[in-house]
Amino acid sequence: MTVAQSLIVVFLLASPLAAQTKGFNKVSADPPATPFQTAPAAAPARREKVFVKKFFIVMGALGGAESFRFTSRKLVIENEYAAGAPWVTSVPSNRLTISKDLGLFSSEVLLAYEMKKSHDWLPGDRIIRKLWWVYPAAMTAIHIKNAIGNVRTQGPGGCTSIECAEAMQSQ
Repeated sequence: MTVAQSLIVVFLLASPLAAQTKGFNKVSADPPATPFQTAPAAAPARREKVFVKKFFIVMGALGGAESFRFTSRKLVIENEYAAGAPWVTSVPSNRLTISKDLGLFSSEVLLAYEMKKSHDWLPGDRIIRKLWWVYPAAMTAIHIKNAIGNVRTQGPGGCTSIECAEAMQSQ
């Protein structure tokens, strides 16, 4: 990972913490003239849980659909490269593919988390929190559709095997 990518990851992880800060308490050097009156503490507001069963199911479905799509696409590229397709000059390494796909999925999880989490400063927050699952559900459907298209990919002349494609070329 390069230095720029590392900094981006650090800033992405630190930005929610910085956004949560409501203000800085300024401490004065002089003590107050009268002691503070402490009121009984109100019951702390109950925080809404973000990581619940529905969140894991929706994001798990998205992760499964993405891995189905990426794996099927990788197999198509490997088969086209092995068949000598001129538009495939090389097969990308597994490490590169996995790192890109992991970055994409982690950003989608972060987006869903931030949409599901409550924000005091955001107008219309209740509506956004109710619809957090729309993006992952839509992307799950898109990834599955693309993966099925990858699985149905046929070679030249409708051949589905390398032997068939070789027989077609020798004619």
